[in-house]
Amino acid sequence: MALTLPPLSLYVHMPWCVRKCPYCDFNSHAAPELVPQAQYIDALLKDLHSDVAAVQGRALTSIFFGGGTPSLFAPDQIGRLLEGVRRQIPFDSQIEITLEANPGTIEHGRFAGYRDAGVNRVSLGAQTFSDEQLRLLGRIHGADDIERAVEELRQARLDNFNLDLMYGLPEQNVSQALHDLERALALGPAHISHYQLTLEPGTVFYHRPPALPDPDDCWQMQIESQELLAARGYEQYEVSAYARAGRRSRHNLNYWQFGDYIGIGAGAHGKLTRLDGDAVIERTTRVKQPREYLARAADQRVSERRRVPVEDVPFEYMLNGLRLIEGFDDREFESRTGLTFDVLGATTAEAQRKGLLTQDAPHHWRATSMGQRFLNDLQALFLPEPGAAGR
Repeated sequence: MALTLPPLSLYVHMPWCVRKCPYCDFNSHAAPELVPQAQYIDALLKDLHSDVAAVQGRALTSIFFGGGTPSLFAPDQIGRLLEGVRRQIPFDSQIEITLEANPGTIEHGRFAGYRDAGVNRVSLGAQTFSDEQLRLLGRIHGADDIERAVEELRQARLDNFNLDLMYGLPEQNVSQALHDLERALALGPAHISHYQLTLEPGTVFYHRPPALPDPDDCWQMQIESQELLAARGYEQYEVSAYARAGRRSRHNLNYWQFGDYIGIGAGAHGKLTRLDGDAVIERTTRVKQPREYLARAADQRVSERRRVPVEDVPFEYMLNGLRLIEGFDDREFESRTGLTFDVLGATTAEAQRKGLLTQDAPHHWRATSMGQRFLNDLQALFLPEPGAAGR
């Protein structure tokens, strides 16, 4: 099979935040008193030029500002970046441009400025509506700040917004988790990202774990939350993503469907399909530390550019595609990996025998309900065999 070019997105990493949260393993750094906004935007635009050749005639279908806390950057700086990006890469007519925002960093009128700059979707890091839990999580905002931020969004006519919400928080019970979700639903978001708190290596919580709920209680939180979300008109389309009709995240869908994305900014990752010369799938990584990123010459900000070995491609595809509730099409697997689906014959058969995977239509596959619960086990079946490299 021949590789074809998938849709193309852009991820922009803004590495600064007001305070590092004890559960966060992202590349984020407590902000200096004055974030070098203009200097960083200049660096991002020069950084983007490093991967312009990989665009290969495509338009951007989405842009996502992640962090850190992108809402620390002024609207005029976000607008300047978007103008500079558009000069290098064309925008799709329906482009989705998402900005992550911390409810504790939003000044009155700021969302209107982001909208005027070109942002048409916002993701608010609510996490919980319990002030005590927010304190334990190291967040700088309170529950009232979340409600004020949503009101600011509505005044700015930005109704396409997501709320990030966690469950399985320290000493949380099922009733409290559902109350949190009710508070979120009352604000009428277009999209909810609902996921369990996990203790990631390298974080404060990992080294000094708080008292977390029993795993059975966390499972009950998940099941009852899914039922509540469905009853309120939110369709689950990915492991932790729920959306009203027509409001799925285009950017995240592109990740999960093994699309391409350029990643710029300190520590940003990218995935690119190159058809110039040998057809390959490539992973890129930018220099991680913000100071070093800014200090380097424009053509030296990519710290790694590696070709994905053929034997690793099926696992990388399944790591994403199996997260989708609707599953994936084996013809799309072939076009986006350059491999025939036959290479997975033995593995898919084993996954079916274990009750983790089903073929529910010609060419269409998805994780069963048990496969969704034991997703890591299902994904691990597609890992390359030891010694497969170079065969």
